[in-house]
Amino acid sequence: MAVAPPGTSQRPCLPPQEPRTARPDRVSAARWRRLRRRSRSRWWPRRLATRLGDRLGATDRLVLQLYLLTRIGLWITAYCTGWVFATGPDAHEPATVLSRWDQWDWGHFQHIAEYGYFDTAHSDSGRPDNREAFFPGFPLVLRALHLLVPDWVVAGLLISLAAGAVAVLALARIARLSAGAGAGERAVLFLLLSPCTVFLAAGYTESLFLALALPAWLAAKRGRWPLAAVLAAGATATRVSGLFLAAALAAEFLLARDGRRTWWSLPWLALPALPALLYTWYLHTRTGDWMAWKHAQERGWNRAFHPPWEAWAHTWNAAFDGTYTTGYALMFQAELAAMVVGVLLLGLLLWRRRWSEAVYIGLSLWALGTSYWYVSVPRATLLWWPLWAGLAAWSLRRPWVKNAYLCAVAPLATVFAVAFTSGHWAG
Repeated sequence: MAVAPPGTSQRPCLPPQEPRTARPDRVSAARWRRLRRRSRSRWWPRRLATRLGDRLGATDRLVLQLYLLTRIGLWITAYCTGWVFATGPDAHEPATVLSRWDQWDWGHFQHIAEYGYFDTAHSDSGRPDNREAFFPGFPLVLRALHLLVPDWVVAGLLISLAAGAVAVLALARIARLSAGAGAGERAVLFLLLSPCTVFLAAGYTESLFLALALPAWLAAKRGRWPLAAVLAAGATATRVSGLFLAAALAAEFLLARDGRRTWWSLPWLALPALPALLYTWYLHTRTGDWMAWKHAQERGWNRAFHPPWEAWAHTWNAAFDGTYTTGYALMFQAELAAMVVGVLLLGLLLWRRRWSEAVYIGLSLWALGTSYWYVSVPRATLLWWPLWAGLAAWSLRRPWVKNAYLCAVAPLATVFAVAFTSGHWAG
């Protein structure tokens, strides 16, 4: 250690400080402080990106890479569809890319967000069109974002883009919890290349629901029941499937034996039912009907109760008896295939004693499989996270599963994407 010369005081060795930016002589102190604050504020996106990057691991970054690449692929598909399926057989100008996403249920969501549920002045048919069948969560978020994004279609696409990123990150974590390292990115890959993946990019409810439901399930697995309940309430406000999630959370709570269960958290599990109750009350105040949501489903989509075997028979006839045009018949065939996948998944979950996940899948299948016929079952598979986590675990044990999926199932994603973006029924 060096000794200071006699007559001088010894001071600790301090690290050199960075020189402060000199203030020009002609700028006042107050104005200089404002300029420095403004210059620092311009860099907040970079600081935010840095913080997010620090929180994301290598698997998370790979998952987001897969997500963005598949979104680019879907947009390329939509662009090509605008040229191949233009406005008419003799068209020389393509349809715009944004118009390719303005299809089917999106019109209901936009109308609810813009005019409400019971507006008839702006309805093509002069009646409400059974819009009560759609829960208010997505239209409310759409209405809020529209304050910043003037174009309704762009606002809907941005909601799904952001929500989908949250959803795939949560799915990867769920898969890693159940199947270990390597399962996360595979589960996300299988989801993003599934036949109905186009609905995760469109202005539909699937991405927003998953962005709430999957973190809710992850929070429950970590014993954070209040957070799980709040997120599940948001999922219920988005889709009726949130009630199935609430039942699965209750089963997970009651079956927890690893110290995650604390009885003071039990009342929180009633929270996810609140949005559905409030929506039911709202519809009653406008229609006088406590079952207005169910009756709208029955009028618009033939969802009156039928035994499961009748629903199967009606769907089979619609798929193969030649009554419907080929496009609709093909989609009814997809409905049958998706229901078979769901029943097999439910049986596997019961065999593996995954009771809480079986509750979620079982309730979903019962709701979808007891209508006049099957409607939107392939699209509902996007919400079955046990399916994607299970496929990931299976592919780790049997490598051929991944190759078979990529070769035989993934191409259907393009078929459904082309059907949807060209205005055909795709579930």
